[in-house]
Amino acid sequence: MHIYLPIAEMSVNIFLICGMGGMIGFLSGLFGVGGGFLMTPLLIFIGVPAPVAVGTEANQIVASSVSGVLAHWRRGNVDFKMGAVLVAGGFAGSSLGVFLFKHLQTVGQIDLVIRMCYVVFLGAIGGLMLYESIRAIRRSRLIGARRGKLHQHNWLHGLPLKVRFRRSKLYISAILPFAIGAGVGVLSALMGVGGGFIMIPAMIYLLGMPTSVVVGTSLFQIIFVTANVTFLQAVSTQTVDVVLALLLLAGAVVGAQFGSKYSVQMKGEQLRGLLSLMVLAVCIKLAFDLVARPDDLYSIAPIVGH
Repeated sequence: MHIYLPIAEMSVNIFLICGMGGMIGFLSGLFGVGGGFLMTPLLIFIGVPAPVAVGTEANQIVASSVSGVLAHWRRGNVDFKMGAVLVAGGFAGSSLGVFLFKHLQTVGQIDLVIRMCYVVFLGAIGGLMLYESIRAIRRSRLIGARRGKLHQHNWLHGLPLKVRFRRSKLYISAILPFAIGAGVGVLSALMGVGGGFIMIPAMIYLLGMPTSVVVGTSLFQIIFVTANVTFLQAVSTQTVDVVLALLLLAGAVVGAQFGSKYSVQMKGEQLRGLLSLMVLAVCIKLAFDLVARPDDLYSIAPIVGH
């Protein structure tokens, strides 16, 4: 059963799109990420134009994140104070990101930039997360239940405007989470992601937040930042396909509830290890598509002799 997407200007199978939304919703609840780092490339792989995939995916992330946050909130795993600072930074960064998106779209380079951003950031983050998760698993096997610190104090923790985040058991400068939120906001606008694949490691290794609180807080931040991106994209770039977004939402809300149930049954290092493998797999596929010989060759050079 197919349906026509007016903004993407193509027909898609309804059950395929709903299934993709359900899968990403499950991963959202399981790992505390919006799922855009997987959904946006998947949409591109099935033929959806990259700008439309980015603009629409930000909308889908909102619903799956709301569903995931409600599940984690009931378990007390959301630091709303930390989330508010991250949201403030995210609003500033996402607004700047949409401006850059529109400029790149005007000069005709947005498709290439989107793909390159995915290859660079997914490769770097996936590699680091895989390394850290393997090291954490080895450490836990060597010393049993004894745990070392996930982060070390450096000059960043000496910044002014310190605030006490009681739920996360931290006393750090608000500048640090604000800056992280702003950086993730820019990527959210350019890549159509909630930014969880960067936010999660940053909250654990830079801020030093407990893993149990990180997932719910990340989803809380994602809701507001992606909502801002969706609104700005719809107004300024017209790349939000409502029909596609609704199909993705139908599966994502249900999937997120199941994912949040399984997340409490796995250790933090196991979750990070699985997430890193998926990130690297998507990165490899996108990198291959950038360098692979296309099926249909064409040239815009003038034909000599005519």
